[in-house]
Order: sequence, then C-alpha cells, then structure tokens
Amino acid sequence: MSDPESLWRTAYHHPGNWDRTYPPETMIDLLVASTERHPEAPLLDFLGRKYSYAETLDGANRVACGLAKLGYGPGDRIGLFLPNVPHYVAAYYGILTLGATVVNFSPLYTVDELAHQVADSGTRLLFTLSATALLPTALKVLDKSGLERLVVGSIAGALPPTKSVLYRLFRRAEVAARPADPRISAFSDLIANDGTCANATLDPESDVALIQYTGGTTGVPKGAMLTHANLSANARQVADLNPEPDECDRVMGVLPFFHVFANTCVLNRTVITGGEIVMLPRFEAGQVLDAIDRTRPTAMPGVPTMYQALLDHPKHASTDFSCLRFCISGGAPLSAELKARFEDDTGASVIEGYGLSETSGVVSCNPYAGPQKPGTIGQPIAGTRVSLVDKEDPTRPPPPGEPGEIVVSGPQIMKGYWQRPEADAEVFVTDAAGTRWLRTGDVGRIDADGFIRIVDRLKDMIAVGGFKVFPSQIEAVLHHHPAVKEALVIGLPDPYRGEVPRAYVTLLDDAEPIDGAVLAAWLNSQLGKHERVDQVVTRLTLPKTMIGKLSRKDLLAEVMSEGQVG
Repeated sequence: MSDPESLWRTAYHHPGNWDRTYPPETMIDLLVASTERHPEAPLLDFLGRKYSYAETLDGANRVACGLAKLGYGPGDRIGLFLPNVPHYVAAYYGILTLGATVVNFSPLYTVDELAHQVADSGTRLLFTLSATALLPTALKVLDKSGLERLVVGSIAGALPPTKSVLYRLFRRAEVAARPADPRISAFSDLIANDGTCANATLDPESDVALIQYTGGTTGVPKGAMLTHANLSANARQVADLNPEPDECDRVMGVLPFFHVFANTCVLNRTVITGGEIVMLPRFEAGQVLDAIDRTRPTAMPGVPTMYQALLDHPKHASTDFSCLRFCISGGAPLSAELKARFEDDTGASVIEGYGLSETSGVVSCNPYAGPQKPGTIGQPIAGTRVSLVDKEDPTRPPPPGEPGEIVVSGPQIMKGYWQRPEADAEVFVTDAAGTRWLRTGDVGRIDADGFIRIVDRLKDMIAVGGFKVFPSQIEAVLHHHPAVKEALVIGLPDPYRGEVPRAYVTLLDDAEPIDGAVLAAWLNSQLGKHERVDQVVTRLTLPKTMIGKLSRKDLLAEVMSEGQVG
C-alpha cells in the first residue's frame, strides 16, 4: 500500500494564486452590488434593446414578488425552459431572490426528457415562451407530470418597438397560442407589481441556487446541486482570469444560459464585472457576425463548433473582428488547427479551458496572457487544486508514468447530487486531511507546469458540440424498434461538432429487411437535436467480450481501423 497522504502531496494548483479565497456570497449579493455601483449601465443588449442593471434588478424583484403571491417560496424548485432571452435573466435572479432553487432545462429536450427531469427535481413551476418550439412541449409536460403551473413570456415583448411590430407581423408561425387555463400565467401578469416584498434570508454555503442536470460519468441524468457560494466563487474565479479588468467588457452571449458553461462564463461572471452581455436567443452564424459588427464585443465564450461555423460563413470575410480580445473555448476538445485558424483570421486569442456541471462551470484554463499549451485544458484556476488518482482505485495515486483520473478540489465544487446519496459516494473521495475531492471521470496527465491534458474517458460519453451524449440512451430507443436485435452507439470524430454519434445494429432473423437510412430517420425523430446519429449501420454481427457482452470499445477500434469514419 502506498502512503495515502502522498496522493494529495502531488496536487497541482495555479502558479500564482492557488490559495486565493472567495468568501461565501449569494448570487443576489453580486447583482445588487453591481447595480449599486452603476445602476444605469447596460447589462443586456437583446437584439438592440438595452436593459440596465437597475432595470434587470427591478425585474428580478418583480418576479420574486409575483412568485410569492402565487404561493411559492424558499426551497421550491422552479424551472427555466428558455433560450437566451431577457425573461431568463429576470426569472433566474428572481427565483434566487425568492430563496427558491433554479432548475435549468434545455430547450432542445423532448417531452419525455423534460417530464423526467421535472419529476426527478420536483419542479413546481416552469418558465417558458409562447414559441412553437417550446410551449407545446411544456403544455404536454404540464398535463403528464407533477408540474403545477406555467409562466409564459413573449419574445415580441422583449424586443425594441420596431422589431416587436415586425415580429408580430411576419413571424406568427413561430408563436404558439397560450391556452386559457388557470394553471398558465402570462409573464407580464406575474411581474405586474412594484417589486417590494420581503427577500429571503439565504445561507450561501448551504442553500442550493441551481440544480444543473448532467449525465456525470454514468449516463444517468443527475442534478448537480450548486450552492450560492459555489456559483459566486466560480464567477469570481473566472473574472480573475482576465488580465485587463479595467478595459471595456462586452461579452457575446450566444452560448445557451441553460448550460453551466454560459451560466458562469457569460451571465454570472459578467454581472460581477459590471459588463454588458450581447444576448442572442440561439446560435446562427450570420446573426452572430452581424452582432459583432453592430455591438463590438470584446469577448466571445464558445464551443469549437461555433468557431468553425463562424469561419465557414460567407459573411466571415467582411466582418470586423478587431474588437475581440479573448474567446474561451470549452465543452469539447479544441483542435490546434481550428485554434490557429480562428486566431489568424480574427486577431483574438482563443483560450481552451475545462469544467463540469459539478464544478459550477470551470476548473482550469490556459492563461489569457503568457504562454499557452495548445491541446491542454490549461492550469487550475485560482483557489482550485487538481490531482490524479488511479483509474481503478481513487484512494491511490496512478502508477508512475501512467495517466490517472482527474480529481478536483475548490470552492466551486457542488454540494452533491440531488437525492442521489449513492452517486455522491461514488464521485467524492476524501483525503487524510478531510478535504473532499471530486472525481471527474476524465483521465489525464499533468506536466511540471501544471498544464492538464485529457487523454481518455472512463466512460463512453460522446461530446457533441459541447453537449454530453450518452450511447446507452440512444441504444435504449433503438431497442424499441421491432426489427432491432442488438445496438451499439459510438462517437466518431467530426470536424464540425467534435464528435458525432453513429449507431450499429443487428436485426432479428425473422424481421423484414430495413434500410439503415430508414432506421436513422425513425431514431432521430425521437432524439434531441444534439443526440441525433449521422448513420445507422446494419451488420450481421457486433463485437462482444469474452463473456458475451457487446463491446463498444472493440467496435470503435474496428470502425477506426477500417477507415469508416467519414
């Protein structure tokens, strides 16, 4: 047996400020402090309509009072089924002001996915929009789950006057009618109050601000409980990365706020710096390029597929990128070729970082200023320590010279999983000094300068454009098809999305012949957009282990060796 303490003596940390502390604060404290410093400064630019810090705080207070009038209060779980719109920001901070817990839901969710997570979290009320892509799904979940109420906002109401009129005239097909149902309220009615009601008394270290669903390392959706102290610390940690804190701070907010990456690196971090968010409801490369010319953002956090799409768009050559200084890339591996091309074409610095839902967003990052190491996820951010443990036994260090599972300790580490004590027992390990470390499920190496390189995954998660996709969930859908006997899904390299899921199946002997393209169309109609496969390949056999278990690892090796990637 090795000395248990030797494991933690090898922990790596930020070279200059590893021991920086972040006193516990609530998320509301941070918004109020920024509003008091510059109440009239713009916080949000939504397609040309500006919202000041004072206006945003007032909206949050009105949301809190409206929810309290409906009977909601501290400890309740309230969901956001929203894209990047002003309603999200008002509802997010309003829920926190109330002392309730935000539950983030992807607008890409199917009815079943949304219903499952609503039930698992005990979400009582859900915010959404009167959009055909959202409201019909929310209405079905309202009828088939324990959800009590919907609050429905209008995009047109958040736009500048001229755009609002045009939206109502020409985009009616995108608007779903709000039913006359006592369980459904208009967002405008919810905030029809003066915003003066008693705010909750919060304990930043124990009160859960956000439940962020993640598959973790097992593929089973679990809610990471992030406290006010977790989120506020990570926002400050990310803000501290910027070597030019006194310069203009205008962030392109096109990453979806329901994702923890954007929640921390765009929303929370910008609120505490007093900056401005140029908010777009979804990523459309041409719209982003137009917004860059119109608003002159200085930073643009994103995922590699986003940077690739901007380079590929016809407007790219005529866009003036001279305003951009820093672009944090996360969510998926960033190729050295893409980094170099985007930097050469725009003059911005693309900085690769790393984080998890369980870490409030960010664990490590390459330096903004100073030497970077392409292909790495950088060094631990301030106040964070990273170490490696044996892949099979997290109480031991890895064998000399071997990679190990990455474990993390810091103020941004989640409180635990929502109602999953057995998962907590698997994901946390405690050292001899009583420090709790989070097992990430990623395998890596750490060099002498503290730069971390991910080399493998403990599980088979597929990273598609920054989203985690789990093969077992796609395979479960395939098994519902009457012709499918066996199914395996693997992730294959994709120049645009990083990885793409591909399904391989065998068919039952007595089944009617079916074409792979037909199976793919059937399968994809039941999946979220990021889960959809590029192909379904029918085979006579699938590889198995010695004990007869289907082997995803061997299938991937076969496909790669046979050059079947494209």
